[in-house]
Amino acid sequence: MKKIINDPNMVVEEMLKGMEIAFPNRLKVVPNTKVIVRKDAPVVNKVALVSGGGSGHEPAHAGYIGAGMLDAAVVGEVFTSPTPDQVYEAIKAVDGGAGVFLVIKNYTGDVMNFEMAAELAEAEGIKVDKVVVNDDVAVEDSSFTTGRRGIAGTVFVHKIAGAKAKTGATLEEVKRIAEKVNDNVRSMGMAISPCTVPAAGTPSFELADNEMEIGIGIHGEPGIERKVITSADEIADELTQKILEDLDFNDSEVAVMINGLGSTPEMELFIINAKVNEILTEKGIKVYKTFVGEYMTSLEMAGCSVTLLKLDDELKQLLDAESSAPAFRV
Repeated sequence: MKKIINDPNMVVEEMLKGMEIAFPNRLKVVPNTKVIVRKDAPVVNKVALVSGGGSGHEPAHAGYIGAGMLDAAVVGEVFTSPTPDQVYEAIKAVDGGAGVFLVIKNYTGDVMNFEMAAELAEAEGIKVDKVVVNDDVAVEDSSFTTGRRGIAGTVFVHKIAGAKAKTGATLEEVKRIAEKVNDNVRSMGMAISPCTVPAAGTPSFELADNEMEIGIGIHGEPGIERKVITSADEIADELTQKILEDLDFNDSEVAVMINGLGSTPEMELFIINAKVNEILTEKGIKVYKTFVGEYMTSLEMAGCSVTLLKLDDELKQLLDAESSAPAFRV
């Protein structure tokens, strides 16, 4: 294993320290926790957004903290759900009196621990609500989930729900828009090489030099098929067609996200994007906005995911709204 780290057991703490130093006017770490929040938190009378999960998916989720997106991210150990106490500390740190909204990826540990934290907060008089994001079309159940996994489409939930909260919307209104995004976003990914969790020291799975895994999860969970690697166009076609079969995108406008998993060169992501755009254009689906880059990674895994978000005027306006989050620019 080759990694630029110090102690494998301290990677999260040292990462958060480095983030706080890099963005001293935007971010602050809550002392004695693995919680990072907006520098100006709590924002009075604004619904606060909290997300998070295991680390290793950077820039998710701490990179999406800022005006117009998240108020806090809870950072678990690598690929490990944060504890209820950690989530509870995040909720308390950002509660400005209008309630706290949790954006949870559909992984069993995340759902359980975030919900337990919500119960603790509600017992203290803090209003809490949530959405559980399940945008992955690859598999209905996995080794980490009951139901579909939450993957890169979660970033669109962060952006649009965060923009809604910034307008002064109520907790109920933020929940409505978050659920609307979740209902209209679909993703699917693939990988050509695994990643290595620092504390484990060995790859999370194995692929032969000529193999790829279609439908893989962001922790290296198995997908729907392992086969000989094909061309970028064929990969883009397989991922996009699976998404289009799952939701009716006909005659609609969409936001497209071509997401790298940690080690995929932008050159390759743009090649995928060109084919995705071609497929959508041929089907009469208009691309409103495109995002290409690393948004929801899996340490140093090589691969990509495709996400499509079906838009209407309300979602377009919120997607276009300004955000100060370090890792998201419109």
